[in-house]
Amino acid sequence: MADPSVDLLCVNTIRTLAIDTIQKAKSGHPGLPMGAAPMAYVLWQRHLRHDPADPRWPDRDRFVLSAGHGSSLLYGLLHLTGYDVTLDDLKSFRQWDSRTPGHPEFHVTAGVEATTGPLGQGCANAVGMAMAERALAHRFNRPGHTIVDHYTFALVGDGDLMEGLASEAGSLAGHLKLGKLIYLYDSNDISLDGPTSMAFTEDVGRRYEAFGWQVLLVEHGDTDLEAIDRAIAQAKADSTRPSLIIVKTTIGYGAPNKQGKAAAHGSPLGADEIALVKKAFGFDPAQSFAVSEQARARFLQGAARGKAARESWQAAHNAYAKDHPALAAAFGDAMQGKLPVSWDKDLPVFPPGDGEATRQSGGKVLNAVAKSVESLLGGDADLSSSTQTTIKDAGAFDGQTGAGRNIHFGVREHAMAAIANGIAYHGGLRPFVSTFFCFADYMRPSIRLAALSKLPVIYVFTHDSVAVGEDGPTHQPIEHLMSLRAFPGLDVVRPCDANETAEAWRYAMQSTDHPVAIVLTRQKQATLDRSRLAPASESSKGGYVLSEASGPRPDAIVIATGSEVHEALQAQKQLESEGVKTRVVSMPCWEAFAAQPAEYRNQVLPPAVRARVSIEAGVTFGWSSWIGDAGVAVGIDRYGASAPGDTLMAKLGLTGPAVVEAVKAALANARS
Repeated sequence: MADPSVDLLCVNTIRTLAIDTIQKAKSGHPGLPMGAAPMAYVLWQRHLRHDPADPRWPDRDRFVLSAGHGSSLLYGLLHLTGYDVTLDDLKSFRQWDSRTPGHPEFHVTAGVEATTGPLGQGCANAVGMAMAERALAHRFNRPGHTIVDHYTFALVGDGDLMEGLASEAGSLAGHLKLGKLIYLYDSNDISLDGPTSMAFTEDVGRRYEAFGWQVLLVEHGDTDLEAIDRAIAQAKADSTRPSLIIVKTTIGYGAPNKQGKAAAHGSPLGADEIALVKKAFGFDPAQSFAVSEQARARFLQGAARGKAARESWQAAHNAYAKDHPALAAAFGDAMQGKLPVSWDKDLPVFPPGDGEATRQSGGKVLNAVAKSVESLLGGDADLSSSTQTTIKDAGAFDGQTGAGRNIHFGVREHAMAAIANGIAYHGGLRPFVSTFFCFADYMRPSIRLAALSKLPVIYVFTHDSVAVGEDGPTHQPIEHLMSLRAFPGLDVVRPCDANETAEAWRYAMQSTDHPVAIVLTRQKQATLDRSRLAPASESSKGGYVLSEASGPRPDAIVIATGSEVHEALQAQKQLESEGVKTRVVSMPCWEAFAAQPAEYRNQVLPPAVRARVSIEAGVTFGWSSWIGDAGVAVGIDRYGASAPGDTLMAKLGLTGPAVVEAVKAALANARS
């Protein structure tokens, strides 16, 4: 049996490293690391299967620090267990270009599984990781060969569990019976403003029991390592329910003047208080960033256990590859995010004609992609019959077995997006999610984190404009296109017809280092005759000349997206009949167009042609970057109304004749 005095030394080493890290930075959150150090130590030393020498080992257990403000705890653990996080990295905590930013960031620090800090996000990310584990186990495990079999752990705090997002995700996890998901709840009854009793007095355990979770309690989480160990073992033993381990702790444990108080939450302890902490723990108050040889040796024992587990898995994988070579190759490709060869060869090509709503053509394209790309899975917020995002004959996702590729998220948009992030963080699967476009507002924090973390999540938003019609302004997107375009690292694609929709899916699937939003119509859209117009494949450049003017140099350019491209083409016909040489540019994706070489952009939008008009069913804010100082933006700078969609489009001026008048105004502006 391990020497408990060495265990205590290790726990206190985690604590003192954390407070030294924060003191050196002159900012940070010491309270959580000091209180949660025991549970983190027991988890990492005795249970977590991970190998610092191979941080991306596919079958490792995942650990998410949802309470990301306690990042100094995680960085200390990474350093002590042998990851590429040095003492110098700890000393550069929260500094420019360091590998130890204020909150954990995926891609920045080896061993960090998710970008966390906005509370509740990590809770839902962990649900997504647990779902990914089950889905991959179903696809790749075979009798006698288990290559996917691991747990997902999250350390969550009071603030996390106050967030509605955590409840959305917890409810779904209980429904799905995700038995390999375990939360360790750092229950210290203190938040930033003071005692949680000011606003948070519910029985959290009973809430999670109602969700369908196993709930366990460790009453003395500051000191009772063996009780923590037993609780984690008990949680792992229940394969039919996710588990919440409530670990009662003292925020800032060991700081005599600040423990148990809000003062320990979000500010350095100060040199005098740190000296008292170290003296109480038996450390030299004059020494900072101290790690004894005895403690380091104990931590490395835990790392050696992880290395042995990884080597055992590798041997099992080698045997699997021998018996199932095609599956093993597919597993490797999936974990690397590689698309199958010729994955897009069967994407539909739609004939010209009256067409259909792009949500309908989008559903057909989705199913063609899903047939070739088995790693694609996803779902919707109780709207699949409207968004047309069901993978046919693929079944509903089963949280116990991992079978099924259609995830029924229920009316939980925020959790849906955050869970998709978790699936993407995990690796091996390509997630998509879908809802009505105006409900993107419920998903914004998770979309932002997907963009920040460079996650290839695909969002399918339908019912994209006031043409939704009778449902009225509550369901009619106005500002949403621009609000999503404001995210750095998110591509927003609004195709004009069925073939641009197919290209939008091709673009999204090939975008492996950032998220993509595909924005589709509810109303029917004609499929353009590409024998007379530019091919839809040109839309991969973000913007292209769809229909050229009659002369060598256009007098005016009309730029449009989505359903309004058809109004632009109608206006072009009228303007050309009046002798105004007019070019129509389809610009389904601003971000892709902006990324093109300047030479190409200037070919599409010649600087000398100042008479430019944009038309888009949304706010005009932002269009000046493409239409310039002489341009005229046709759009909607008000909320919609309840009326038939075609009536609204006409009443709000989203018509070909309105574009004709706008072009004439732009021509006058350009001459003045």
